[in-house]
Amino acid sequence: SQVERQSLSIETSGLVKRYGDVAHIGQYSLGTYRASLPQAHRAIYHAGMVRFIGRYAASQAPKYPVVKYEIMSPSLQGGSGLMVDSRITLRDGTTYDVRWLLAKYGGTYRVRDAMVYGFWITPFLKQLFETYIGEQGGDVKALVVVLNR
Repeated sequence: SQVERQSLSIETSGLVKRYGDVAHIGQYSLGTYRASLPQAHRAIYHAGMVRFIGRYAASQAPKYPVVKYEIMSPSLQGGSGLMVDSRITLRDGTTYDVRWLLAKYGGTYRVRDAMVYGFWITPFLKQLFETYIGEQGGDVKALVVVLNR
């Protein structure tokens, strides 16, 4: 139902905000338009981006009913952070691997990206955002507005 999807969207957005490397993902996703986002608009842009990711994840979640996840070891230290491999099992028994890229912040880590089926997620977000901004004549504020609807 609409109420369940909205609730799941809010919950997912909260998880992205709490565990995601929101500032990095947001700046990366602006691509060539990064310098065009005024400092004063960053917080509202990040909040809108988090809601966008939450809404998208909530719309896709019913297609992937997870019943189990396993963290594989060992983790790999890369130039961009710590890579942690996991195996996800769906209700129908299908499994798939997800590699998480984590960035260290003080005594904790935040999710910077995830690789599913061999593809990193943030480049798709970057392409989507850059395309939208380009279609708006390079107006980054147009993206901020649409993300916060």
